[in-house]
Amino acid sequence: MNDWSATRLSQAYAAREVSPLEVARATLAHIERWEPTLHAMYAFDPEGALAMAQASEQRWQRGEPLSPLDGVPATIKENIATRGVPVPVGTAATVLVPAADDAPPAARLREAGCVLLGKTTMPDYGMLSSGLSSFHALARNPWNTALNPGGSSAGAGAAAAAGYGPLHVGTDIGGSIRLPAGWCGVFGLKPSLGRIPIKPPYAGRVAGPMTRTVDDSALMMTALSKPDWRDTMSLPPQDIAWTDLALDLRGRRIGLWLEPGWGLPLDPQIRACIDDAARRFEAAGAIVEPVPTFMTREAIDGMDRFWRVRSWLDIRALPPERRERVLPYIRAWAEGGAGISTEQLFHGYSQMGAMREAAVAACHPFDAVISPVSPVSTYPAEWAGPTNDPAAPLEHIAYTLPFNMSEQPAASVPAGFDDQGRPIGLQIIGHRHDDLGVLRWSRAWEQIRGPLRPWPCGGVPAPA
Repeated sequence: MNDWSATRLSQAYAAREVSPLEVARATLAHIERWEPTLHAMYAFDPEGALAMAQASEQRWQRGEPLSPLDGVPATIKENIATRGVPVPVGTAATVLVPAADDAPPAARLREAGCVLLGKTTMPDYGMLSSGLSSFHALARNPWNTALNPGGSSAGAGAAAAAGYGPLHVGTDIGGSIRLPAGWCGVFGLKPSLGRIPIKPPYAGRVAGPMTRTVDDSALMMTALSKPDWRDTMSLPPQDIAWTDLALDLRGRRIGLWLEPGWGLPLDPQIRACIDDAARRFEAAGAIVEPVPTFMTREAIDGMDRFWRVRSWLDIRALPPERRERVLPYIRAWAEGGAGISTEQLFHGYSQMGAMREAAVAACHPFDAVISPVSPVSTYPAEWAGPTNDPAAPLEHIAYTLPFNMSEQPAASVPAGFDDQGRPIGLQIIGHRHDDLGVLRWSRAWEQIRGPLRPWPCGGVPAPA
């Protein structure tokens, strides 16, 4: 049952083939086998999960489930508040105070009847593509525990690949859903800004589903996209047929974007995998054309300066004893913002608009754009990122960052593996607010891609 999708579980509950309590017990036992190695969980709550599962079982027996997700196990990223649980945002510098209320994504899953297993781990302040944290134990990649799961939705990516239930929620401001999804070999959707209400909202930040299948993410969107007044940047409510994923590829125009204009060089095996995806889309009747480079070194350097200043202001405001608890890598990176001038800060902030204009214009001629998720495969578990260098921290997000700034939906879909068995993600980008379109393109890719390798089986000890 640990490999069953949410869709399959919902059908099994309705047919009384299996009960939510049976599934919860099996899932909890599976997590307990994996967790000493992966460290994907925070505030793991077996007792609370069993109580939720028992209540769900009673609803299904009465024929009164709250939704198709009722009784389906789920996790929520640590930085999304759940009532009664502290939100350390990945850092030992945080004073732990229980959250008063569920943030919108947690509220929607609770209302849908999901069995909440606990929270998933993340790095300090979500500012790393890594499972490294000063608060949480080091998260690892279930495909190879010597490797990093990516981040900042590190635990969510690892949990999805390892089968900690079918449903997981991450957040993304520069690639934090899509990067771990790509490196952990699962599906992750970064929706349009405001499509899924979140608190607190700010430029570029979204919550989104991370699952093993596109169908399960589509099912999650039926709950997560419901309105919540607390997100002051959310989109107006829409009646979207999230599970209607049929798409005829014939005559559709796809842009193939391989040259981002900055960052780490594209690994030849990843290029070959994405080229193969383009050929498969062509064989299915789509028209594939290249997308010219549209990003600049100026844009990313400006964003780096802006983010450094923003983070340094937060860290500098901490009492000295708490400041020292921040991960040294993050502290060193943020301190680079201490000497930034007002002019440099404003120029950095302006690059959000520059990226937005460039990304929207580059995608405009196409029905969808495909690209790598990252230029590299994953890296040692202990590293803070692919460069492991706070002077060059963003060189791996050239493919993902623009679409946070442009507010476009973008997904990472499993595309294959390299010769060392490391997953490779295909990014599929849609027009602003066409989240359903991205899900449809992603489902079409699943169908023409064919089956992937079996999921990692669990319980493998971490290397010494």
